[in-house]
Amino acid sequence: MNKQTIRIERELKSSSLPIIWNIISTPEGLSKWLADEVSQDENKLFFTWGKSWSHHETKSATIGEAVRNSHFKFHWDNEDDGNTFVELRIERGELTNDHILIITDHAETDEVDFLEGLWEDNLERLHRTCGL
Repeated sequence: MNKQTIRIERELKSSSLPIIWNIISTPEGLSKWLADEVSQDENKLFFTWGKSWSHHETKSATIGEAVRNSHFKFHWDNEDDGNTFVELRIERGELTNDHILIITDHAETDEVDFLEGLWEDNLERLHRTCGL
């Protein structure tokens, strides 16, 4: 089944591009807002939700592209569709010149609302934990 592309934009409350880059592209940064724990082994990322000593879920992803201070793209390893990916991109707003985080993801048609809600929750967590 073809997946639908989801694109979410959020203005960030930071003028420091290196700080934003570290939060969207490193295991330490991603574990502050995207999962409870993130680790990396070469080009593999391991995302864990929940606590390792109790109920938890771990998913692995392969880093597809990382362009410093621009964008970070990865593919979930359990996805059959090679055209699906998650991309976290930093751009400058034309009017305000503030940094904008642009998230691109993919979902089945019946899961779009759920995935958009999940990203909104993640972005709220990003704001709460990192102040962005």
